[in-house]
This record gives sequence, C-alpha cells and structure tokens, in this order.
Amino acid sequence: MKPIGVNGIVRAATALSLLAAACHGGSVPAFTQLAEARHLADDLRVELAKTSNASDRAVMADTDEESIAFARDAEKSTNAIALGAAALAARLQNLGYAAESRALDDFNGRFAEYRKVDRDVLDLAVQNTNLKAQRLSFGPVREAADQFHDVLAAAAGASPTKDRCRVDGLVARAEMAVREIQILQAPHIAEPSDESMAKLEKAMTDRQATARDALKLLGWGASAPMTEKLDAAKTALDRFDRLSAELVALSRRNSNVRSLALSLRRTPALVAACDGALAQLQDALARDGFTGTR
Repeated sequence: MKPIGVNGIVRAATALSLLAAACHGGSVPAFTQLAEARHLADDLRVELAKTSNASDRAVMADTDEESIAFARDAEKSTNAIALGAAALAARLQNLGYAAESRALDDFNGRFAEYRKVDRDVLDLAVQNTNLKAQRLSFGPVREAADQFHDVLAAAAGASPTKDRCRVDGLVARAEMAVREIQILQAPHIAEPSDESMAKLEKAMTDRQATARDALKLLGWGASAPMTEKLDAAKTALDRFDRLSAELVALSRRNSNVRSLALSLRRTPALVAACDGALAQLQDALARDGFTGTR
C-alpha cells in the first residue's frame, strides 16, 4: 500500500474535524480552517501546473488520441481549480480574511483570462489539421504522384520510336510539375501567413495547369495503346489534384500552427500571473496565526 504521507494525515484530520463540527452543530475551529485554507492554496498551485503542462502536451502531441487525452487532463485540472477556489473562498470568508480574499479574487480574475485563452488553444490542438495535412502529403498524395509517374512511364513506352524524344520531354514536364507541387506542400503546411499561403497555392495551380497541358499534348496523335495509358495517367492526376486540394484545405485551417503560437506567446505570461497571485496568497496565509477572525 502506498504510504499516506504527512500531508495526507493532516488533510484527513482536518476533514474529520470539519465533519465532527458539522455533526455536532458546532463551529469549525479557526486553526482548522486556516490549515485547510493553506492546503487548498497549495492544491490550487499544483493543479495550475498540471493544467498548463497538459495543455502544452496537447499542443505537441503527434496523434488525435494523445491530443484529446491531454486536453481532457487539462480540463480536469481546470475544473479542480474552480472547485478548489470556491472552497478556499468559503474558508477565507469564515476566517474574516479580507486581504487574502482579495488576493484570491485577483487569482480568479487572472485564471479566467488564462482559461479563455487555453480553451482556444485546446480547441485548436485537438483538430490537428496541420498534422493531418502532413500525413496526407507523406501518404496518399505521395502514392498518387508515384502512380502518375508509373503510368506516364508506361505511356511513354507505348509511343512510336520516332516520337520518343518529344514524348519523353512532355512526360518529364508533367512529372516535374507534380513533384514541384509536392515540394510546395511542405512550406504551405508550416506557413502561418494567409498571404504567403495564397502565393504557394498560386504556384501549385500553375504547375497543375502545366501537367494538364503536357497530358493534352501527349494525347495528340497518340496510338490506341498509348491513349489507354494516358487515360490512366489522367485518372491518377485527378486523384493527385483532389488529394492536394484536401491537403490545402486542412493546411489553411492551421490549427496546429495557431495553437502553438498561442501556447508560446500568450499562455506563459498568463500562467505566470496566476502562479504569482497564488504565491502571494500562500505567503499571506503562511504569515497568518491561529487567532480566528481579524
């Protein structure tokens, strides 16, 4: 069995004192309420660290499952803070600690601001649109591009010897355009700027047109066997373009980029402010004696 520890013993004794006082209709001793207030303040600081850490891990998670699990952990600690702050407010009111109550109000205000930003961070983090776009680029999009390459090579092989030079040039042009689109996808996924993403999308569209034009030129005067293989190439290019459009749509939402930006630029200062307010409250409670109301 895991040892209870000193804190566990103190809290158990405090809980028994509170229960006994309630059962006998008596008032809870001031020293008991002060001890409980100190423990609640300690717990608030621990839970604050937990929710901040869980939120950071949700942002950095590699899978949807991990992001969701860490987001739930963060929300659990956030709810624990709300309950703990309410319980602490009741203790401070019973003790008549006006200054400490104001310090707790200061924490509550700062924590409300943090919670608002953190909710946005977590909502974005669990969407994982940039990660999904990256997986799409490394998986189905790459497979479609490879298939396009294979069927184009087969089409070139079916062309007459006298046309081989022209055909090889057009095949290289079409394949190069598709490979360049793949290259442009990576910076698009990582790009936070809408303007820069629009430029990358324009470059992708231009290369899509280049690949389509090359296929059209390859079809002029093609033999029946070559035409059949060019039709397969068009099907592969259609699939590539469709997957690329899906990738761009996911990348445009930028949920991972935005959640990371918020977690790096906004939440550290908010967490530090919350922690500082709790530290001041802890210091004030540590200086308080067991003299009841003041």
